[in-house]
Amino acid sequence: MQHHIPVLLNECLEYLVTNESGIYFDGTIGFGGHTSEILKKLNSDSKVVATDKDINAFNYCKELFKNDDRVKLFNTGFTDINTVSKIESIKLYDGIFADLGVSSFQLDDAASGFTYRADTKLDLRMDKTKGVPAYEIINKYEEKELADIFYKYGEEKKSRLISKKIVEERKLKKITGTIEFRKIIESVVPERFAKKTLSRIFQALRIYVNNELNELKIFLEKSVPLLKQGGRIVILTYHSLEDRIVKDHFNFENLDCICPREIPICVCGKERRLKILTKKPLIPSEDELRINPRSRSAKLRAAVRL
Repeated sequence: MQHHIPVLLNECLEYLVTNESGIYFDGTIGFGGHTSEILKKLNSDSKVVATDKDINAFNYCKELFKNDDRVKLFNTGFTDINTVSKIESIKLYDGIFADLGVSSFQLDDAASGFTYRADTKLDLRMDKTKGVPAYEIINKYEEKELADIFYKYGEEKKSRLISKKIVEERKLKKITGTIEFRKIIESVVPERFAKKTLSRIFQALRIYVNNELNELKIFLEKSVPLLKQGGRIVILTYHSLEDRIVKDHFNFENLDCICPREIPICVCGKERRLKILTKKPLIPSEDELRINPRSRSAKLRAAVRL
């Protein structure tokens, strides 16, 4: 059963796999799409350490890779890369990979709570055992706080109008389900804009609930020191906020001095640790978009450890 068509697969493999007997880290194994193909490129003495917060993804991959002792799975987030590396006695990796997209299974499965198309609880947590579900935020946060979340993480122009309507509706009845929440948004947005607005609002809540942008920054900071010289880091993003973080971090690691221009001699001591391999992010081809329309917003950035 294919839950998630691997996005930009050939490009990921080309930039990531440089040593067929190497050690690799997949921070978002999901339902194993990319990892399955990575393993086909690797020898029997290689290793892939993989993490995922989603217990459904973890259990699926546990079964999928049960007969492949090259794969070491952990039901945790990619910010725990140092911890899982210690457990596996790994000091450095040949490649580090993360696909930041929500899988097709999560988007289509009502029980996951990630889709606005099914009548389920408005949760949006990757790890249901931690954090605060989206419905608590919707019912408890101030109007301005909600508007800020929708604008900052969803870049939603009607954030104030939507948050005002939410506050009005929750006075009448607690909002807990995706369908009732969807109807509230649809009531203040023209029908032709409803689908894109819903996507932006759900994206904003998901990012906020899971602390995704901060976790991405932490992951990138931890990853670079764990790469071997010549090792690759490959990241797939799906919206401008994520892409900006990856771009900025790669650019920062590509610099060998951050001293102000007026200082004639470098005193910062910063070392250049990465060379950027993708001057512009790679995007899906027209052929890939026909096969997998959900890949349309994907961008791939890659860099190599110096």
